[in-house]
Amino acid sequence: MKSLRVLAVVSALSAVSGLAMADDTVVHDGYVFEPNQLVPTGARLEVGTTGYGGALSWTASPKVGVTLGYNGGDISWTDDLSINGTKYDWDQDNNTVYLNAELRPWGDSQSMAAQGLYLAAGVAYIDNDYALTGRPGSDGQIKIDGRYYDSSVTSVQGNLVYDNDIAPYVGLGWAPKFSKNWGVFGEVGAYYTGNPSVRLVGTGDLTQTVNGVSAAQAIENDRQAIANDDKYEWLPVGKVGVNFYW
Repeated sequence: MKSLRVLAVVSALSAVSGLAMADDTVVHDGYVFEPNQLVPTGARLEVGTTGYGGALSWTASPKVGVTLGYNGGDISWTDDLSINGTKYDWDQDNNTVYLNAELRPWGDSQSMAAQGLYLAAGVAYIDNDYALTGRPGSDGQIKIDGRYYDSSVTSVQGNLVYDNDIAPYVGLGWAPKFSKNWGVFGEVGAYYTGNPSVRLVGTGDLTQTVNGVSAAQAIENDRQAIANDDKYEWLPVGKVGVNFYW
């Protein structure tokens, strides 16, 4: 599975590189490499669904760039994961290093708004751990696997892990400048991670039975549902930030 994801990334980056090579501003007769091309042309600070951090950018041409960045930190969301009618809070421990190629189809346009539009394709090393917590509602009941168990089941806790995972990425962004050196950006996309590892355990009386299903079995049903749900093969990304160019 991982080798297929890496192959997809290599193919995407090769396609973008091909577009860069086709751009006569990058490759032309008599082209000579200059060491200063290895110096980043910009930096940014960002925050979003995969944490907060920053990135360095290199510009190959007005239409093609490369960004190397890191997102980390702890972020908490309430009732953000729902499976079989059960809602879980999750606390994110993010650790993501990414490398993207950015294609700007209208990078040489006279319109500043059009210049800022870009498509991103890349790869990331993802080592994210999300703590899951399900709690009883105000009536003291807790919903697990679509069934309501009374207050003798006190909580359901566990974690969802994208561990040491190499994941391809596709995204769409807009990064307009508001001066020569400053700009803002927003980006949405997704990493294809495959299904995560999931652990769920309950506290309290897990022998309690509703419609012939014990609380322990209901918790296991939820765990399997999360681990095998297609939508958790994708890790959504939404981020905003500030760019600085030099």
